[in-house]
Amino acid sequence: MDSAPSANPRYLANAEQTLVKVLIAGPLGVGKTTMIDTLSETAPLHTEETMTQASAMVDSLAGVPHKDTTTVAIDFGRRTLPGDLVLYLFGTPGQQRFRPLWEDISRGALGALVLVDTRRLDDSFEVIDMIEEQGIRYAVAVNLFEDTPDHSVDVLREHLDLDQQTPLVLCDARDATSSIDALIALVSHLIAHSALDTHL
Repeated sequence: MDSAPSANPRYLANAEQTLVKVLIAGPLGVGKTTMIDTLSETAPLHTEETMTQASAMVDSLAGVPHKDTTTVAIDFGRRTLPGDLVLYLFGTPGQQRFRPLWEDISRGALGALVLVDTRRLDDSFEVIDMIEEQGIRYAVAVNLFEDTPDHSVDVLREHLDLDQQTPLVLCDARDATSSIDALIALVSHLIAHSALDTHL
């Protein structure tokens, strides 16, 4: 006898929910796949492939010398926040050569959480520019690695040239509580600026 979907841990019970598309964006090797693994309440979807010599010619591994895989399409996960707000999390490729795919994925997104690595902050500018060009509201989450330089939030905000209203938080993409706090910072920002007011 087949189990009902609600009895199967791979499925979530039906309920009145608000569904929101959110991007998890950032440059190559910043922790997007790790964050979606950490956050997703269902089995996440990944499209990671082993990096080859051909990709090494076009994708800089400066700052991430031990990285040997890369997302070539999307990562996908789902997270429910209090109030039955369901976030569909789309992890985007971080390389410029995937820009047409990035633009397709970004359609319909209400917000983006941009992960940055303080060891290579300049790599984040291109991603932030793409998000701003699409008119998508975003928050920035600094993913803290073991050898992350210690900078104040004010210094990071100035270096990234962020608007004062754009949230900037510190997080560890491996930690569920820290990653959820970063998502909540984004959602709070969207609500405060009415991006969600027609959905809630």
